[in-house]
Amino acid sequence: MRAFLAAFWAALLLLAAPTQAQAQDKRIALTFDDVPRGAGAFFTPDERTARLIAALRETGVPQAAFFVTTENLDVPDGAGGEARIAAYVAAGHVIANHSHSHWHLYETEADDYLADLDRAAAWLKSRPGYRPWFRFPFLDEGGRDIAKRDALRAGLAARGLQNGYVTADGSDWHLEALTVEAKRAGRAMDMAALRKLYLQSQLGGIAYHEALAGRTLGRSPPHVMLLHETDLAALFIADLVAELRKDGWTIITADEAFADAELAAAMPNVPHTSGTLTGMMAWERGIQPPYAPLWMGTEMMSWLFETKVVSKQEDGK
Repeated sequence: MRAFLAAFWAALLLLAAPTQAQAQDKRIALTFDDVPRGAGAFFTPDERTARLIAALRETGVPQAAFFVTTENLDVPDGAGGEARIAAYVAAGHVIANHSHSHWHLYETEADDYLADLDRAAAWLKSRPGYRPWFRFPFLDEGGRDIAKRDALRAGLAARGLQNGYVTADGSDWHLEALTVEAKRAGRAMDMAALRKLYLQSQLGGIAYHEALAGRTLGRSPPHVMLLHETDLAALFIADLVAELRKDGWTIITADEAFADAELAAAMPNVPHTSGTLTGMMAWERGIQPPYAPLWMGTEMMSWLFETKVVSKQEDGK
């Protein structure tokens, strides 16, 4: 495992070598999926929303986007979700469509999938702060099913919806799931180590995807960062923003990021449509893989969490 990590970080440093694109201003928007999300390991949903709003305000984030999965309003943890969504908007943020049922497109008929996103749209359209963006759950845009891919592209266009694509990802959702599992099992967590792992994974994901975008587009685009409405975000988003700024990033609005003409018009024609938009564009343009960091896989993240966050705490180290 040590040899693998050494080889991986050497490859990452090679990929992240300075390019002309990286000399440009680095801009990134923060977006949060699965709103209103269920309770995590540390806060109630109401506490989490309050902490997120406070952290975004105190760090001067001009606007974040919260992608709403309306079915989440119908489960116990969704109680009060409408008020929490309204609180995000009242704080200056925007909301968009993440479907009603959070289905995988590859295993759903296109007509059923479109009807499901229409159901979410019916709830969203009359709300303050609404933007006509649709983010595919799991970033699954049809997988290998080209007919479904094209049906959804046509369906979004007919509805006046823009793909709420992602250009940077750090797999925060899996790290959050690991904390929930540890909490339920009564396992102690080293919070300093958890903070470090969260920041390393998010910052590493951003750096990796910035380098990939530079090689694909020849520039640093306005990035769209995929996050989730998690307890980890409530705990550490202020730290993440501070570290990004230290690294030369400007936090921009989601409106500004999604206004990029090249990315907004992109419809990569690749054998498998899923993941980040820039990853698919890299594939289409013959950029060498991988198109996402290897450590973002669930097995590697689980190993890092077990060895860095939980095991050392249990061993009293």
